[in-house]
Amino acid sequence: MKSSSPLSWLKSREGLYYLALALLLVVILPLALDPFRLNMVGKYLTYAFVAIGLVMCWGKAGILSLGQGVFFGLGGYCMAMFLKLEASTPEATAHQSTPGIPDFMDWNQVTALPWFWEPFHSFSFTLIAVLLVPGLLAFIIGVAMFKRRVSGVYFAIITQAIASILTILIIGQQGYTGGVNGITDLQTLMGWSIRTDAAKTTLYFVGVGTLFVCLFVARWVQNSKFGRILVAMRDQENRVRFSGYDVAAFKIFIFCLAAMFAGVGGALFTLQVGFMSPSFVGIVPSIEMVVFCALGGRYSLLGGVYGALLVNAAKSGFSESFPELWPYAMGALFIGVVLAFPNGLAGLYRRYVMPLEDRLFSRKPAARPAKPEPARREDKTLPDHLSVEKP
Repeated sequence: MKSSSPLSWLKSREGLYYLALALLLVVILPLALDPFRLNMVGKYLTYAFVAIGLVMCWGKAGILSLGQGVFFGLGGYCMAMFLKLEASTPEATAHQSTPGIPDFMDWNQVTALPWFWEPFHSFSFTLIAVLLVPGLLAFIIGVAMFKRRVSGVYFAIITQAIASILTILIIGQQGYTGGVNGITDLQTLMGWSIRTDAAKTTLYFVGVGTLFVCLFVARWVQNSKFGRILVAMRDQENRVRFSGYDVAAFKIFIFCLAAMFAGVGGALFTLQVGFMSPSFVGIVPSIEMVVFCALGGRYSLLGGVYGALLVNAAKSGFSESFPELWPYAMGALFIGVVLAFPNGLAGLYRRYVMPLEDRLFSRKPAARPAKPEPARREDKTLPDHLSVEKP
């Protein structure tokens, strides 16, 4: 089969939707917003990486994870460790009792840099760790769970418990992780200040470009044979297993892919806001991430992006006026989405807006082919050499 060219795909309905998102993020928002608000949108977009992973993991494969904040936090902490080491040179920390280590370690009487911090002096290692650390943890969890056929609500509860455990571990190991405050006061990346308005704008565009890379990777997986098996596995897991496929291996792969997407989002979040703390790792942020996906539409990649943008924008606006009521609003939003439109905004768009698009932009119906004449039959009452055709 001849594959369609990228140009023809861009002219298709799906391609136009991607172009509309690119136009919004690359042109409209940078022109309409000041650097402060644009930086906030950049922060919202980092959650879209998690939403894309959840669309693949939950929407396509039927694996609901309530612990994606774990992988988001691990990616963020990997980047924060590199940035903190860059800011903790012996010259910059000469006032400490132990120069050359992060300030929170000095406050907690740690006298030498821990061994697991040492590799994060390298930016190349850090970029690899942003992908591999969340992916490795997801692989361990996936092998432990999926090989034993743990799924459904049991898997969701276990991932929630892992998020709680990691939060407690980070807070408890204050001398090595920064504790409840996290890793803060991150100023430069390879000597380049990340706190100026120009730097924030640059990081915003880096985040947008990386987001589209993840979108196209997810789309490629979704449209491949692997993606079709995921959907079949979601709907009829036993039938897929009896057909000879290793269901556990498919689940492990897509769970690891979602974790790596979340890790990339966490790293970009650290660059955007300049710190990372356990408040982005626990149960509450993990559930919020599921709401992003549910609101946008758990079957739609672009819906996950829009869901992350809309929920976080609403959170910022609502919490500025009623900070104590936002958790209740989030819970009400999730319940409303599940009850009123379980397919999210993408489902509503597909049901109500796409028919209008078809009416407005549909082409003229092609001319119907002429009705073929009925085939004439032979008169079998005569011998073969005398047979005639009747009309």
